[in-house]
Amino acid sequence: MATEKICISGLEEGARIESRILEERIQKAVADGARKLEIDAMGQHGIGGRLWISKEEPIEIDVIGTSGQRLGSKGFPGTTINVHGSVSDDVGWLNAGAEIIVHGNASNGACNAMAQGKVIINGDIGARGMTMTKTNPRFDEPELWILGGVGDYFAEFMAGGTAVVCGYEAQNPENVLAFRPCVGMVGGRIFVRGPHGEFSTADAILEPITDADWEWLCSNLKENLAKIGREDLYETLTERKEWQLIRAKSPFEKTGRKRRSMSEFRSQVWDGELGQGGLIGDLTDLDRSPIPLITHGDLRRFVPVWENRKYQAPCQSSCPTGMPVQKRWQLVRDGLVDEAVDLALAYTPFPATVCGYLCPNLCMDGCTRGVKDMLSVDITKLGRDGVKSPAPELPPLSGKKVAVIGGGPAGISVAWQIRRKGHEAVVYDMAEKLGGKITSAIPSSRIPKEVLDAELERVAKVIPHVHMQKKLTADDFAELRQNSDAVVLAIGAQKPRIIPIPGHERITPALDFLKNAMKGKAEVGEKVVIIGAGNVGCDVATECARLGAKDILLIDIQKPAAFGKEREEAEHVGAKFRYPCFTKEVTEEGVVLKSGEVLPADTVIMSIGDTPDIEFLPDTIALDRGHIVVNEDYQTTEPGVYAIGDAVRPGLLTHAIGHGRETAETLDEIFTGKRPHAEPKDVIDYSRMTLEYFDPRLTHFKDVQECAQECSSCGSCRDCGLCETVCPQAAISRKGGEGKDFEMVCDSEKCIGCGFCANVCPCGIWNVVENSPMG
Repeated sequence: MATEKICISGLEEGARIESRILEERIQKAVADGARKLEIDAMGQHGIGGRLWISKEEPIEIDVIGTSGQRLGSKGFPGTTINVHGSVSDDVGWLNAGAEIIVHGNASNGACNAMAQGKVIINGDIGARGMTMTKTNPRFDEPELWILGGVGDYFAEFMAGGTAVVCGYEAQNPENVLAFRPCVGMVGGRIFVRGPHGEFSTADAILEPITDADWEWLCSNLKENLAKIGREDLYETLTERKEWQLIRAKSPFEKTGRKRRSMSEFRSQVWDGELGQGGLIGDLTDLDRSPIPLITHGDLRRFVPVWENRKYQAPCQSSCPTGMPVQKRWQLVRDGLVDEAVDLALAYTPFPATVCGYLCPNLCMDGCTRGVKDMLSVDITKLGRDGVKSPAPELPPLSGKKVAVIGGGPAGISVAWQIRRKGHEAVVYDMAEKLGGKITSAIPSSRIPKEVLDAELERVAKVIPHVHMQKKLTADDFAELRQNSDAVVLAIGAQKPRIIPIPGHERITPALDFLKNAMKGKAEVGEKVVIIGAGNVGCDVATECARLGAKDILLIDIQKPAAFGKEREEAEHVGAKFRYPCFTKEVTEEGVVLKSGEVLPADTVIMSIGDTPDIEFLPDTIALDRGHIVVNEDYQTTEPGVYAIGDAVRPGLLTHAIGHGRETAETLDEIFTGKRPHAEPKDVIDYSRMTLEYFDPRLTHFKDVQECAQECSSCGSCRDCGLCETVCPQAAISRKGGEGKDFEMVCDSEKCIGCGFCANVCPCGIWNVVENSPMG
């Protein structure tokens, strides 16, 4: 057994290692005999959990740096974890015996579902501490000691153990237990010092502190204060009159009933409710039960509820633009194919370019059919038809004017939506041609030129005021800010990141390479190494192959982030992926790794991301690592100035387009005072749909009509009538409304709550819920 302290770092070669790797290294060190460890954490999760040798060989862990969530998760007896600072969420989650000492604060979920062990906090904790704890009478009960105060919903569903809240310099000295503590509490107790608000009196009760309780509290308080170096507070914290004790009510205290004898239960409940003879009354002549064998109305145990359009479909929820995919397929089923195609223009100015060609189709990844390993409905068939859609009709101008800086997908999207809502949008861009990276950097192999040109022509009809090759200065920005009702920064990320390593001047930035390739000015050798294996790196690889490269290698320090069509096309041209690779320098021979290995290369291209060009922005606009800081409405720290797309955070084209639509809705609400129609936020659960009606053998869709028929229309009724047909009591009927509106209604006097309607619904519209006739 090793007696010296073993140090393990969460950082390796300047990069943070994964939580799983750090845990494996800790486990291995303990298995190799280490009993004292120091962990220099970099936000890794689960540090110190699941370490068990024996009670005779205790394990001591000191955590420095920044610990992540669930520190001490599933900690075992004999493990002591000392945290020299604060901790993140769920410290001591499912703790089974470890002692955890935190010399700072803890955030939410402290001791969630803890069963044994002790957690001591030298400060405050966040919300929902000591929730769902439990106690096994065979073992010592779990304990949580807090020097300060707690956050909201403390001891929610607490089922055992002891919490001690000292209230010393608490975050809220007027209420050390915060909002709604003890809700659902069924076991355990809480010692609390200092003022507190109302706790759930339905679940908990105050009781006097006995001499035995006080002796236990004082002796343990002295010991635990010493562990956090606060022995000086012992006299301050042991004024008995300042303490109160809250414990969980017993079941009989909650109901107000007394425990019945068996004879009372028999006469007052059993025979009173079921009639003489009880459950076997039908075998005797004494059966007086008024309850029929099959119940209706208020006596049903379950009732069906028609929840049409209450939830979002998974496909719509997965789409960053918010495209109502299932609604488009419904229009196709109704024979309105053109309307289904044109509907996309309300969500994106690029229905064909993006939905049909460039998008990785996250809606298809979210498709419910994938749960049963069925082919997802192919949105690209509908998307590509969007090239034929005419420009939408535009309302008259309101007099409001928005300056949009940037003519890429984000800028075009917000300008498009602003004009559709009746306001003027003026676009400013440095490039020669509108479209941003779509026109300047994405290889022509990914998108037909005639499709992109047609969609840009349609954009020009909606957004006529465009100023190209316009590089703005700080004075230009100030003038735009003064002359516009709002300014939207959609400047993208155009400045390549380059690692400052020896030989970096030999490296070509990916964006520069792609732009030159589009202009026919790029050249590569036979051997190419691409540093950075994301989707942009894959675009670089396919272009290198087109330009004659024979040996193409993409390297990364972690598992390549590339996916979808980009990766498939890169692999198709013979590109290889390799990781982890840490670059030391670039020489004439190629890329030299830190291991000493040389990767031969005639051309080295770096694709590790880009940052926005923000030189013209004032200091009042806050930045975070080169990107613009915004709130949930995409507003910057400068009033009236918004930022979207890659300028805020790197993402897909659809993320940029979605940012534009959401920002336009915010501006329209400000300009008009009208709130946009609220879409449902919650996503329907996959388990509610019934896919047995659809063909699992399909390997491709021949046309949009077949796609529409195979769509489950999750959360939106297809009006198929299956529920009406299958109901054994004929309790369900279709009730028509105005126009095409309708609803399926259930006659409660006929319904028996069997749930057949929910079981057969392909769309998950019917939900069977427990009956509560008393409200």
